[in-house]
Amino acid sequence: MSHKILIVDDAAFMRMMIKEILTKNGYTVVGEAQDGVQAVEKYKELRPDLVTMDITMPEMDGIHALKEIRGFDPNAKIIMCSAMGQQAMVIDAIQAGAKDFIVKPFQADRVVEAIKKTLS
Repeated sequence: MSHKILIVDDAAFMRMMIKEILTKNGYTVVGEAQDGVQAVEKYKELRPDLVTMDITMPEMDGIHALKEIRGFDPNAKIIMCSAMGQQAMVIDAIQAGAKDFIVKPFQADRVVEAIKKTLS
């Protein structure tokens, strides 16, 4: 059975890129969200095995959404996605319970490696 993944990013083209990498590697994308508020709602509704979460988004940022989701499900597996130069935010995210982070622009092998490591 393939793992169910929720993709969260405010940029549609980024969601599309991640979705393509994941589906090519046998994962099932069960949902997409474009901000932290949607991410929390979709997580509760879909109960994915893993979430890829952008850090910088409107409405609610990724770190706030990470904290909300982990408050609801302490075992949630969330990988943060960030642009270069957001090291302080990445540290905040890891301290808040993120399992890993991937840097934009994405390298397909790094995305798959982070997901395999987090799900194992």
